[in-house]
Amino acid sequence: MAVSHRLFRLFSPLTAEKNNLSSLLIRSLSSSSSSSSSSSSHGPSLDPEIDIKEAAAELEKSSSPSPTPSKGRNFHWVFLGCPGVGKGTYASRLSTLLGVPHIATGDLVREELSSSGLLSSQLKELVNHGKLVPDEFIISLLSKRLEAGKKKGESGYILDGFPRTVTQAEILEGVINVDLVINLKLKEEALVAKCLGRRICSECGANYNVACIDIKGGDDDSGPRMYMPPLLPPPNCESKLITRADDTEEVVKERLRVYHKMTQPVEEFYRKRGKLLEFELPGGIPQSWPKLLRALHLEDDKQSAIA
Repeated sequence: MAVSHRLFRLFSPLTAEKNNLSSLLIRSLSSSSSSSSSSSSHGPSLDPEIDIKEAAAELEKSSSPSPTPSKGRNFHWVFLGCPGVGKGTYASRLSTLLGVPHIATGDLVREELSSSGLLSSQLKELVNHGKLVPDEFIISLLSKRLEAGKKKGESGYILDGFPRTVTQAEILEGVINVDLVINLKLKEEALVAKCLGRRICSECGANYNVACIDIKGGDDDSGPRMYMPPLLPPPNCESKLITRADDTEEVVKERLRVYHKMTQPVEEFYRKRGKLLEFELPGGIPQSWPKLLRALHLEDDKQSAIA
């Protein structure tokens, strides 16, 4: 496929796994502790019986090369972006196009929320207040997912929602060589509207959005207009739509505040390493998808237009 040849020219292949995490963990432990204490002082906290050293060691183990590589591509990409920006949508499309799994930590957290585990109620309270889940818990969930993928022969992935803190980025960098970090950006006015318009079919689990976003270009209307049409459900899903419990205006704005505070340093972390691609979404999927492919030098693949 044309995509694969261009990818291997543009992005470096996976390097040998880094073996020594001891000095990294010493640095990250203090950062993680201060992050956790900050969360507890501003709202509910999560107190899992998970040590960050153990979680990072499990991530290192689960990130080691699969003994039976899959047909997918052996590269590792990360998607950054505010809640509701569309990371899942674009990461999923690229996953299908490029033949690597899309791993969304938000989905992993929601799976845990729907379980009857001991941590579920604490986690639900934290998420519903727009707080970040502690590093060690996210790393533990991600480790389990990567271990399951390794058993199936997965050799690469597109991460969505991780890392969200510099601590997480340092730990990830310690166990795997991230090839590219795609930072999606969107006007906050559009972000809030998108989050409030999200709907899920309670029966099939499909995602839709009832918001019709039409933002004029600047105060004098001289800039480009942003138009994002609603993504409406088919008739069989219309009566089964539900809203996520954390999609309220208060929680959405708190999530954006927390995101900017905690994740902007992550952008700088990858910018300094020359791995950050910043992409401003110009509108909905029809406008943004072709431009994203061009930014990634994937526009030559004829299948991309319909992926």
